[in-house]
Amino acid sequence: MSVNIIDTVCPYCGVGCGISLSVRDGRIAGVEPMKYHPVNEGKLCIKGRYCFEFVHRKDRLRSPLVRKNDGFCETSWQQVLKIVAERLLEYRDEIGFLSSAKCTNEENYIIQKFARVLGTNNIDHCARLCHAPTVVGLGEAFGSGAMTNSIRDIEESRCILIVGSNTFEQHPLIARRILRAKNSGAKIIVVDPRRTITARIADLFLQIYPGTNVALLNGMANVILKKELFDYEFIKKRTKGFEKFLKSIEKYTPEFVSKICGVEAKLIEDAAKIYAESERSTIIYCMGVTQFAHGTDNVRACCNLALLTGNIGKPGTGINPLRGQNNVQGACDMGALPDFFPGYQRISDSKARKKFEELWGCELSDETGLTVTEMIDEAGKKIKSIYIMGENPVVSDPDTCHVEKCLKKLDFLVVQDIFLSETAKLADVILPACCWAEKEGTFTNTERRVQLIRKAVEPPGKSMPDYRIISAIAGKAGLNGFDYSSAEEIFNEIRTAVPQYAGITYSRLGSRGIQWPCPTENHPGTPILHTEDFATPDGRGCFSAVEYMESAEKPDENYPFILTTGRIVFHYHTGTMTRNSPHLAAEINECFAELNIEDAERAGLRKGDIIKVTSRRGEITAKVRLSNIKKGVVFIPFHFSESPANRLTQRALDRESKIPELKVCTVKINKFKKK
Repeated sequence: MSVNIIDTVCPYCGVGCGISLSVRDGRIAGVEPMKYHPVNEGKLCIKGRYCFEFVHRKDRLRSPLVRKNDGFCETSWQQVLKIVAERLLEYRDEIGFLSSAKCTNEENYIIQKFARVLGTNNIDHCARLCHAPTVVGLGEAFGSGAMTNSIRDIEESRCILIVGSNTFEQHPLIARRILRAKNSGAKIIVVDPRRTITARIADLFLQIYPGTNVALLNGMANVILKKELFDYEFIKKRTKGFEKFLKSIEKYTPEFVSKICGVEAKLIEDAAKIYAESERSTIIYCMGVTQFAHGTDNVRACCNLALLTGNIGKPGTGINPLRGQNNVQGACDMGALPDFFPGYQRISDSKARKKFEELWGCELSDETGLTVTEMIDEAGKKIKSIYIMGENPVVSDPDTCHVEKCLKKLDFLVVQDIFLSETAKLADVILPACCWAEKEGTFTNTERRVQLIRKAVEPPGKSMPDYRIISAIAGKAGLNGFDYSSAEEIFNEIRTAVPQYAGITYSRLGSRGIQWPCPTENHPGTPILHTEDFATPDGRGCFSAVEYMESAEKPDENYPFILTTGRIVFHYHTGTMTRNSPHLAAEINECFAELNIEDAERAGLRKGDIIKVTSRRGEITAKVRLSNIKKGVVFIPFHFSESPANRLTQRALDRESKIPELKVCTVKINKFKKK
């Protein structure tokens, strides 16, 4: 019996925990947390503990498949590469690409390069559905759309304001840092419609209505200004736009905001004073801030608080968006976006375009591409073909009936994945890819830490790493510059393309990783951003005047409840991996709808009843759970394809970041009666 221990990184959320895989006779037998890893320090959540269980599933994709009548038949790589290359060339002006936050930096880099060399900027990924407002909002305010501080740094905070993040379920190893800070005397403020596990440890809990973040945060700013708790010297030396911001805040008194948010005025005042008066205050947020038609304004309002109080550029402070997937940060860094080249260099910038034209040896388009939702909306019209790598929009995107209908209009759909997902079932061609344990590469976690993943086992059947599949298709299509021999060779090109990664090498990463920006090979990396200057053109942080806007749908007689969606601790995204993991599926493997106890009583519902939840777009069934969620609000997790929460959600978009409003739509509930 041969036994090997392979150090790598957990494939689930954006925390980026270090793990060691135990490999016996070519199969993963177990996992242990890396004891001295800077992120998780020898601890793992339940998903991390069982992150290997899906790897050796018998229903993994093993051979290329092509559609034949109503099913699929196996084919050779030689044949399928020829088919895909010829069809992509046929549709090169009418094609879209979806990249993946579950894939490596190298794979995200190569697919966006492939799209652009082919002639299109129609490249996007799931950040559009989670942290697109972060890229826009933080980029505008600070010059960089990333977490400003480090995970470890949270422990040094004296006040932690958690907005729209159930950290204890979604990012449990970051929650450990919050608990440590609390045990050291830090005050915890939680803003959420649900009384989550995270809310239960709060010193102050502000239970708002979904979609009212801007009003609440403006209300806190109003208190800070009126009580003169702002940092005048910081504002004078390091910011701009303060006067315009000041005028915009005047009407947002706690009393005015209270009527919008459903939170007592005194709680708003108390939260503002704790945040402003604490020595070091940090803001942590997640999709409860971003997934709105005004998500970018939510992010701006968070930035305003930090600038107003000088809580930026120092230990224990900052604005810290928590990324939902293992490599959302990296996929954005690599330019898997329709308006940015790698390294957040705008495609509209002629200097940036010239740089990449010289690097890739071709002429590049200056036309902004389509986003995920726009590509799907244009399917069968402007877009005739879509190439999807490691994404499952039939479950993850809003209004899934619309998504499925649009994908069926395509002339040619390619899906590259590890399982036969709901989206793959609609494909014309399915390409079998390797999972994270079967390849080399890098992930970048939520704190900008670039880390190596290492191959532990051989892939099943004829499956290949994503980058090798794309390289082979590019070669068949006659495109130059894709004959990479390894993931490391791609990373060395990334170092040339992405200034933030210039000083990072595989040999330097070891088992601890390096936080970007890292401009040179002797640079140690950057734990805290904006310590002296912001990354804006003039080095100043930018205040924004943001106004509260109502969500696109409001409760009425026909649809009296607000639906909000999210995740639970046992599952990840659309469940493709976690629901194929026996221990995780055993914890919970069915959809539920969380209702307020009083709302349930009025509707004659009890715990465990099956209800039908209906929106203007569709309906699903779910089992009732009771809690102290905000009255009038229903919560449903989106992991379960047989009761897909996103069948109910709406497609209203943020005008700037174009994120859909996944966190608010209106629904009605009825007890389900079997026919």
